[in-house]
Amino acid sequence: MFNRIREDIHCVFDRDPAARTTWEVLTCYPGLKALWAHRAAHWLWTHGLRWMARALSQTARWLTGIEIHPGATIGRRFFIDHGMGVVIGETAEIGDDVTLYHQVTLGGTSWDKGKRHPTLGNNVVVGAGAKVLGPITLEDGARVGSNSVVVKDVPAGATVVGIPGRVVGTHSAPSDKVVEIAKRMGFDAYGLSRDMPDPVANAISAMLDHVQTLDDRVNELCRAMRNAGVEKLELPDFPCGEDTGAAGEEAVEAAPDTRKKAI
Repeated sequence: MFNRIREDIHCVFDRDPAARTTWEVLTCYPGLKALWAHRAAHWLWTHGLRWMARALSQTARWLTGIEIHPGATIGRRFFIDHGMGVVIGETAEIGDDVTLYHQVTLGGTSWDKGKRHPTLGNNVVVGAGAKVLGPITLEDGARVGSNSVVVKDVPAGATVVGIPGRVVGTHSAPSDKVVEIAKRMGFDAYGLSRDMPDPVANAISAMLDHVQTLDDRVNELCRAMRNAGVEKLELPDFPCGEDTGAAGEEAVEAAPDTRKKAI
């Protein structure tokens, strides 16, 4: 139990830069109180004490502004930031390392008794005011934009925005060559991370992929012209032909004013 509590506290520090001390997290984070109350209520619910479970969840709602049905299943390191107005339905299932912001609803779309609330995979992030409705599944790493209304399944790593929600992109880690080009061109690697708005990150990544392809083609052209005996070839600002690699980069940095030379 104490290990779970420590995990909950650490995940607050990981995901909220405003958190300063453990005492502040323990006393001033309603999402943490609502989560702990839910664990107790869920235990009562699964052991047949359902009125007591509902009474405890309603008390937690009154104290925190967060309503979690005791029948909901929640994984580890779950974090509700701000929290006011969050509603999680009875048959909702939430994986590990999930983050919800305020006024998020994991709700149903029918009055049937069966599964009627969403299932969220691991590492899912749901933005403020978003509504995820029905027995749908958000796969691992999915992201839901603020105020979106999601009524269909979301694939792993995808970002959903709008009403109704539509997929605007999927997240994939940039290649090593793209990261290297980004550093050389002055881009912060943070700009290629999953924390950047996905459409912008995808556009930058696509441009860097194109730059990488152009670099490779120019290197091929340099080698071909060198093999053909072309003289007085003006070198580009990056290592070309046989000068590729770390040695070539050092040579370019060491002598930036001597790049024009005969080959």
